[in-house]
Amino acid sequence: MPPFTHRKDPVNLRASIALFSHPPQCNPCQDFMETMAKDGAAQEATVTPNKDVSEDNLKGYTVIYVLGGPGSGKSTQCAKIATYFGFCHLSVGDLLEAEVETRSEYGKMIEDCKKEGKLVPSDLVVKLLQQAMQRSQNKKFVIDGFPRNEENRAAAESFMKIEPDFVLFLDCSEEEMKRRLLNRNQGRVDDNISTIQKRLKVYFECTLPVINYYSAEGNVRKIDAERSPEEVFEAIKDVFFELKEKHGETRMTL
Repeated sequence: MPPFTHRKDPVNLRASIALFSHPPQCNPCQDFMETMAKDGAAQEATVTPNKDVSEDNLKGYTVIYVLGGPGSGKSTQCAKIATYFGFCHLSVGDLLEAEVETRSEYGKMIEDCKKEGKLVPSDLVVKLLQQAMQRSQNKKFVIDGFPRNEENRAAAESFMKIEPDFVLFLDCSEEEMKRRLLNRNQGRVDDNISTIQKRLKVYFECTLPVINYYSAEGNVRKIDAERSPEEVFEAIKDVFFELKEKHGETRMTL
């Protein structure tokens, strides 16, 4: 299959397991920020992922990556997936913002990267993600904003031994992403036109190759994300129901 640029046909999903029960809801970003703030941990925490702990604690997890450009609706759809299907939603963006709020050395580094439209170092991103997953009572995760580049992907596989059950790709044109980013008013430092251009450049040069990597493995389902949030989620539900039916189960009614 040719690599994704925009609006290609979806590819098939490989089977995944245990996607549809409803474990306890979690707020890992808030929990992580509170924990890091205790006893000066935010200033003293090491950036290097803990390989031994991650291999023990992250086995058997169901992980779905949700990828797409800035403004494609990743966080919106992940929140819907978490509520409807009982996943824990981990937003790498929220974890990074939580670290910024601690005013730690790493928080300042993250803030500088965002202002310049650059990617945060992979070792720090993996550390935050790893700790949030370990603190959750859930074993099913829908993760948005990760991996954003090949370095992220390799770090997750190497240190956390994580490979996604599948990748949900929210496909949105550059023009529509720009329109959404300029129209939203979230007070984010990375929502000005100059930084938006940098973020889009990073997406096309760094994240799209990751999507193509998983596509080559037959592990991507592409969704047209230019529709309304409700229409997009209906298409996403069909993806999850398709997976469930592949395991010989009946269509879910909630």
